[in-house]
Amino acid sequence: MVERMVQAEDYEPFVGGETIERIQKKAKSLAGLHVVNINSTYYGGGVAELLSSTSLLMNSVGIKTGWRVIQGPPDFFSITKKMHNALQGDEINLSERKMEIYEEVIQENAIRNHLDSHNMVIIHDPQPLPMIHHYKKNGPWVWRCHIDLTSPNRELWDYLAPTIEKYDAVILSLKDYAQNIKTPQVFFMPAIDPFKIKNREMSEEEMKERLAHYEIPTDLPLVVQISRFDRWKDPLGVIQAFHLARKEVDCTLVLLGNVATDDPEGAEIYESLLDSREERVIILSVQDTALVNALQRQAAVVLQKSIREGFGLTVAEAMWKGTPVIGGNAGGIRYQIEDGVNGFLVSSVEEAAERIVRLIKDQKLREEMGKKAKETVREKFLLIRYLEQYLDLFNAFETIYRLKGLPGS
Repeated sequence: MVERMVQAEDYEPFVGGETIERIQKKAKSLAGLHVVNINSTYYGGGVAELLSSTSLLMNSVGIKTGWRVIQGPPDFFSITKKMHNALQGDEINLSERKMEIYEEVIQENAIRNHLDSHNMVIIHDPQPLPMIHHYKKNGPWVWRCHIDLTSPNRELWDYLAPTIEKYDAVILSLKDYAQNIKTPQVFFMPAIDPFKIKNREMSEEEMKERLAHYEIPTDLPLVVQISRFDRWKDPLGVIQAFHLARKEVDCTLVLLGNVATDDPEGAEIYESLLDSREERVIILSVQDTALVNALQRQAAVVLQKSIREGFGLTVAEAMWKGTPVIGGNAGGIRYQIEDGVNGFLVSSVEEAAERIVRLIKDQKLREEMGKKAKETVREKFLLIRYLEQYLDLFNAFETIYRLKGLPGS
């Protein structure tokens, strides 16, 4: 039997009835709005996670919200991955041929997707960015960038900026990522869906069953990192920190990841790590959200040792389970972890190893940090807050009241 879809009011135990009433009132003023989201993959990574839950929650409050995924050949996604890396500071050889492939594939997608029938279009990340060139706007277009834009490659930024400035608003995860552009910029930190299989409560028996299914031993404390196989997540640094920590404490490392369909580098990163496997270093590439949940709950320590990180939803996911997280001192992780209070921030392999040892040795510290971590997520990083920020943005567009069929037009 299919469970009913999550409604805004299901969040009332976490945020209170007054908040839910306020959100429903904001949504009511937008009745009739037709929103579409465009990104480049249905699964793998935080953007797909966010879109999956946010689109359903928007529909639950009466806003007709769709989600479409662009298609493209491997060379297109190879180029957009290089763009992703360059926006995070890498070098890029932005040849005429690369730009031609990028723009041609987007034109093909624009022909297949009739976005001019929507009142609000939200384009996610650089992959579908140029779609705005191919439509006569029927309402606001928003570019939602989930990437760490602390120091974007200037050549690439100069190429993309004129397109970005055609949008009516840009949403970035942090104020740290603000750019010198004409388009108004707003800032929404991502959030988690506590009702997803990945985040809902789990019994001891359910956890044991998932871990046993993948032959993950639980006789020693578990040190876990869960993320896409991506060099910015520094999986090799995690392995090195684990080996240092094992000189002082017995433990097992589990690196669990997946390869997003729009990330051609992921499989290479995964393959490069396999030589590091041993009895106490388990490296898995599987798509199993119940396993993610079990590992985050069973772990003594969860790491997210990113070097660059737009936000890092896996940090909030683990914190929601009351598990202390050691995170790289980068991007959005700094806004989730208060160093030494609800987790630790680290900038080196050695620091990560020292914090692993400290947490494994000190159960009381683990419990105290875990309790504070869960409360942080309840207060700041549940999806209902993210929904309200979108509603505020939609209401802020004066254009909305001129859109066909909407109240106030």
